[in-house]
Amino acid sequence: MLAPRLAGGQTESLFCLDEETHTVAIRVLIAKPGLDGHDRGAKIVARALRDGGIEVVYTGLHQTPEQIVEAALQEDVQAVGLSIHSGAHMTLFPKVVRLLAERGADDVVVFGGGIIPKEDVRALSTQGVAAIFTPGTRTTDIVDWVKANVRSRE
Repeated sequence: MLAPRLAGGQTESLFCLDEETHTVAIRVLIAKPGLDGHDRGAKIVARALRDGGIEVVYTGLHQTPEQIVEAALQEDVQAVGLSIHSGAHMTLFPKVVRLLAERGADDVVVFGGGIIPKEDVRALSTQGVAAIFTPGTRTTDIVDWVKANVRSRE
């Protein structure tokens, strides 16, 4: 079931309820940090997650790490998915992880995707980014990973 709504100004939520329990199992924020203006991949992932039974909140383009963390806290998400193509992933992804921890939300799983070199994937994992999905990753693999690695708040 899809019921879009606006929350917190720019945020659009796509609700997907479990048909049997009528509850939302996992809630994920998808965000585009920095000046990157390419959001097709983020929207495709958001829709795939929604279609996979995960509630998705999409923040839109040009979000600062502070805005992303504030939205994550306001929306009470269990995970934040970041998408970037501008090359600023080594700065912006770890900053989101750090700001979440500073706000007491270090249990929020952070994952990302975009144009990210393999050597940076390893470095990001040591900085608290749980997974990186690069171009060519099947959306079903992302949905399966989220379901396996993100715990719902029931």
